[in-house]
Amino acid sequence: MTKRRTRFTETMTGTVTLTGEREARPVRLDLEVRTDTVLLPWRTTRAQARGRLRVDGWEGATPVAGEMEISPLARRRIRYRLTFRRDGRTYLLDGWKSPSPRHPLTSMTVLPFTVHDEERREAGRGTVRFSLSGALLPFLASFRFPAEDPGPAQLAPRWNGRPGRTEVWYTTLTDPSTGTGVWLHHEITAPEDGSRAYAHGWVAVCPPGGPVDHARFGPEPVTPDAAGFRATDALAGPGRLRGSCGPYTWDLTEHQEGATLHTFPAWAWRRPLLPAAQIVPGGRARYTGTVRGPGTDLTLSDAPGATGRIYGHGNARRWTWLHADLGGGDVLEVVAAVARRPGLDRLPPLVFLRLRRAGRDWPRRGTRTALGWGGLGRFRAEVGLPSWTVTGRAGPRRIRVTVDQPEERTLALEYTDPDGSRAVCRNSVTADARIVLERWWGGWRPEAAWTLRGTAHAEVGER
Repeated sequence: MTKRRTRFTETMTGTVTLTGEREARPVRLDLEVRTDTVLLPWRTTRAQARGRLRVDGWEGATPVAGEMEISPLARRRIRYRLTFRRDGRTYLLDGWKSPSPRHPLTSMTVLPFTVHDEERREAGRGTVRFSLSGALLPFLASFRFPAEDPGPAQLAPRWNGRPGRTEVWYTTLTDPSTGTGVWLHHEITAPEDGSRAYAHGWVAVCPPGGPVDHARFGPEPVTPDAAGFRATDALAGPGRLRGSCGPYTWDLTEHQEGATLHTFPAWAWRRPLLPAAQIVPGGRARYTGTVRGPGTDLTLSDAPGATGRIYGHGNARRWTWLHADLGGGDVLEVVAAVARRPGLDRLPPLVFLRLRRAGRDWPRRGTRTALGWGGLGRFRAEVGLPSWTVTGRAGPRRIRVTVDQPEERTLALEYTDPDGSRAVCRNSVTADARIVLERWWGGWRPEAAWTLRGTAHAEVGER
């Protein structure tokens, strides 16, 4: 039986009075809530919540994460316990709604809360309210009941021993404390000539201003592992990445935060009819653990990033890739490539783009960005270095993505394909990106924009 979950978003606004201040400050709380079961009001449901807290006078939005206890009838409470960091300290926002049949609207829409610091000292008190006039319709429209996503299962190997195939598990992440980017690459290559398949990979570390340092492991005989990738000194499987390579060691736990993001059409992963296909099993993930090496001693806590998967016949003739964590659960994944197959190699880069925003993927169909509605060319990629762009339109929306990979923050590495040919990728886990989304309302109007400085993960490859 397929297991169903619940996902929704909630926005509340109000005021908070910080300890030591007399004047209350305006506050806004935006949350994305996920449960592992269908949300039913007569039972107690535990949920995971992530989002953003905005307080007047604080610069930007502060990420929050935590748990909710949703029990409006059984226990007559909906409790929120959310943690956030500010000025190097961790705080807990704790509050609950108290549903009452005598005052159903007020009791279900008003959330009084307190804020405590690491020593459990009170740091503030406030109240936020759910607006029935302004927030109810978006709240109801946000509800989704997706089937359980087999994200961990997507990490299992696809390669079945056939020659002429390559399979990749790759992880990129950014340390939020230092801005350092980390790239872990794990690959199985099965040569076309039938010679023995081998496993290899590398680790790369890039401080915010560069330069990038790296170390490689392998090649070595493939070690079978039903859950993921395994080599003598490296492991990449559900929830865990561990290994050593040259002077580097890493030990990370991974928490995937969403459903699988199909950059290519979903059928292309299930049935390998294209030269290659790529997915991101959780869309985005958080990493906790350590990465250590020369001049590197990272202790990570909820570092944003993602693990991607590639399976196919080898690298494209030319390609670009972008993973952009946009915050608040939003993420953008882009692959643009020129295939090596005769005929396809004469086409301009085919663009595969997926924007996950407020829990929805755009465009809805993965082929739309590559083929459009009226033939090739609705989405276009201008490939180059140090900058490259992707532009396109689907339905009433259009997007422009500009990526900058400064040379001092970019690492060039050589690949060997199953046919023995070689390709070079130039990867930056501290790239810059600017994404502008517009919507047609009798004219193109801005809908959303994101600027990433040193936190975009990008690559350009060529032969």
